[in-house]
Amino acid sequence: MKRDIYRQMLTLLLMLVVSACSVSKNIKSPELSLPTNFRNGTSDDTNGIAVMPWENFFTDEQLIELINKAIANNYDMQLAMKNIDAAKLLVGQVKWNYVPALGINVTASTDRPANSSLNGLSLQQYGIGNHIEDYSANLSLSWEADIWNKIGNRKKQARAQYLQSVEARNLVQTNLVYNIAQGYFNLLMLDDQLSIAQRNMALDDSTLRIIRLQYEAGQVTLLAIQQAQAQRQAAAELIPQFEQNITIQENALSILIGENPRKISRTKTLGQVVFPDNLSDGIPSSLVGHRPDVKTQELALAVADAKVGITKAEMYPALRITASGGVNSFKASNWFNIPASLFGIVAGSIAQPLIQHKELKTNYKIALLQRDEAVISFRRSVLVAVGEVSDALAKIEKLQQQESIVSNRVETLQGATSNADMLFKSGLATYLEVITAQANVLQSELELTAIKRSRLTAVADLYRSLGGGWK
Repeated sequence: MKRDIYRQMLTLLLMLVVSACSVSKNIKSPELSLPTNFRNGTSDDTNGIAVMPWENFFTDEQLIELINKAIANNYDMQLAMKNIDAAKLLVGQVKWNYVPALGINVTASTDRPANSSLNGLSLQQYGIGNHIEDYSANLSLSWEADIWNKIGNRKKQARAQYLQSVEARNLVQTNLVYNIAQGYFNLLMLDDQLSIAQRNMALDDSTLRIIRLQYEAGQVTLLAIQQAQAQRQAAAELIPQFEQNITIQENALSILIGENPRKISRTKTLGQVVFPDNLSDGIPSSLVGHRPDVKTQELALAVADAKVGITKAEMYPALRITASGGVNSFKASNWFNIPASLFGIVAGSIAQPLIQHKELKTNYKIALLQRDEAVISFRRSVLVAVGEVSDALAKIEKLQQQESIVSNRVETLQGATSNADMLFKSGLATYLEVITAQANVLQSELELTAIKRSRLTAVADLYRSLGGGWK
């Protein structure tokens, strides 16, 4: 009889183990359709500039100082670090799920039944008294066998969520480095534009003085003075605009680095900012390993995989072992009378959900759908990343061409302004030609600084879109 019971238990255990293999099997990772190279990209380097530490990619010392302060003091970075600490605690807690749960329980009770009740009459019959006392102290142990790898999947889920918090912190730093660089380049552009406006206003003052002299000599009309004044006022209007924008940009950078609004120190001009000569873009497949947002989506897929395993395991029988032992007595004086007051209980159970099965199955199907959503989000993040890199490469290429063209136009207009000024002083050019030349060179010089800023920002954006900035 006992052999039959043991044989049945062994058969059941083997069935559980075989079923466990099918429940806890890993789900295949989705395949990605990626191009060999980025559009507008020609690099064969596997990693590209994404592996460069940001201290090596940016060479401006004042910009490096700003980024260092931002990483140390920015409040978004501090929140991200707290999320990492919380996720780390959860990972440590999940590891204890393999260890049996142990508890201690100490109770003391007394029961005074009615004298006319059955218990009261029984107490009087046996001469025990009119009340019952019970004193107990015991340790209880409970343990569930991880047959279906439910605990293992919870551990995988917690670890993936912890790594997600790490990647979230990396994403915050990547965007922070880019935003600091973008703001710094914008500040240098505004410095140059302010200088251009001040220089052109001084040139307009010189032209206006000459026209006043000609007006006094009867060579030009009042209209000439009015138009020259309007040209000077147009240049003068730009100065407070640029000064206002400089203050606002300095305030924005100050907040990013976790400080109160203040003046941002800078000694270089926009044209003095340089980047590494080789801006290698790497290959698209490297984005999965470098971009924090893509890695976050990949880890979200791992979390969804683990949840599928957990919800499927919940539909299968659970093998639990419980034990309890301690001392028990109906008199306090005999409570710790060992061994007479010792007791122990050991039990094993296999619980199979029945009525809840529909709910558990629904949870499993929902987990499968959520995994499909995670696959779609992962693929979308990779596609978006490839598009952002391609956009940055196109911007760099075309902005370089625009900068070359506008730079030549600025040189031409500067020469034309100088010639118009000399011809005007010699009486061979009209004041309108001088004013027109000065207005054209002003707009072209301002446009050139904007294009230079956009090109530098595009290079920084390429670094960010490739996944650089968090190392």
